[in-house]
Amino acid sequence: MTPSISDAERARIRAQFPALAGDTVFLENAGGSQVPKVVADRIYDYMVSTYVQLGAGYGLSQQATGVVDEAHEFVRLFMNGRNGEVILGPSTSALLQMLSNCYSKILTQKSTVVVAQTGHEANIGPWKHLARLGFELRWWEMDPKSHTCSMDRLEELLDDRVALLAFPHVSNLLGEIVDVAAITERAHEAGARVVVDGVAFAPHRAIDVEAWNVDWYAYSTYKVYGPHMGALWGRREALAELTGPNHFFIPNDEIPYKFELGGVNHEGCAALLGLRDYLAFLAGVSDSAALEREDIEKSFALMTACELPLQARLIAYLESRNDVRIIGPKATGAERVGTISFVHESKSSAEITAVVDRSGIGIRHGHMYAYHLCEAAGFDPDDGVVRVSLVHYNTPDEIERLIAVLDEALGS
Repeated sequence: MTPSISDAERARIRAQFPALAGDTVFLENAGGSQVPKVVADRIYDYMVSTYVQLGAGYGLSQQATGVVDEAHEFVRLFMNGRNGEVILGPSTSALLQMLSNCYSKILTQKSTVVVAQTGHEANIGPWKHLARLGFELRWWEMDPKSHTCSMDRLEELLDDRVALLAFPHVSNLLGEIVDVAAITERAHEAGARVVVDGVAFAPHRAIDVEAWNVDWYAYSTYKVYGPHMGALWGRREALAELTGPNHFFIPNDEIPYKFELGGVNHEGCAALLGLRDYLAFLAGVSDSAALEREDIEKSFALMTACELPLQARLIAYLESRNDVRIIGPKATGAERVGTISFVHESKSSAEITAVVDRSGIGIRHGHMYAYHLCEAAGFDPDDGVVRVSLVHYNTPDEIERLIAVLDEALGS
């Protein structure tokens, strides 16, 4: 049973985020979250005290190198990825394009990639690029009524030519958490590696790449209360098959650096350690350097407890109306995250969002880069859906404020 969260506990959490003291209600968190003060402080401290190049012998350079190394280790712990390595980069889109380029050099022309139609373009575009190079691409199509990709259809698509299966852990429009472990097991039985887009999952639940047995898993750190970067975890066996794009004189086994062309954002790495500080705060750990895996899981359990009542209230409101249709699951429990999309029977998504925007509440409309999903669902991708995306620092009062504005926008 999910514990209830007191107003005092919510206030304690919100006090860590300076931006929440303003007038804007942030309900477009799937596009990027706010950051706690400790994240910004880490960037400031790094840039005014250790802003030097890495790898030299003098003290400050060694200290800066330690920050970058420590950030990689933290993200590996964050993803529970002891049997692999973390590659950091500017974004999930950039990292997955890099991964696609690496695979283009080892796959044969008989190789096939299966791609879920529910995905964000970050985990679709790179594989379409392979198709342009001559490799076969097969769509794991979405059912336009249920908005799901069925396991039965996946069975039909998998054969001994399939080298890769790319799919989202959570669609950034639908909000449903899919069974990554079951999908991965079936792909592995067919001899394929899996590339999972965890961007829409990572702000809400603890990532566990070991439990799911995935080969590749990516998420955006700026959507998980951190800096504008991306992280890609790769299982060591999968990494060993590829050659990273970094300079020729960097050894192939110097991982992750071989896959971090030009190096990583140093101050961003410092900010990632600020996220570690924040998770320690949530878990009640006084020394963030001593943060353990169970503390991360405890932190995310608290986040989930904060979110579930909010998403239940909003879904119940939308379900009570006969003029809107929720796109994705209508379930309100832990089987989904608080990314909730809907369309109106007569009003455009742009028209609805414009009314909400004027109220000082941030939401969004459109395809949100899930262009193929919108096409498959029969929506004009430019108008797309109305999307509300909440996280643990939102409050019941904010949801009630949104509902009052939606009454106006939708027509009460």
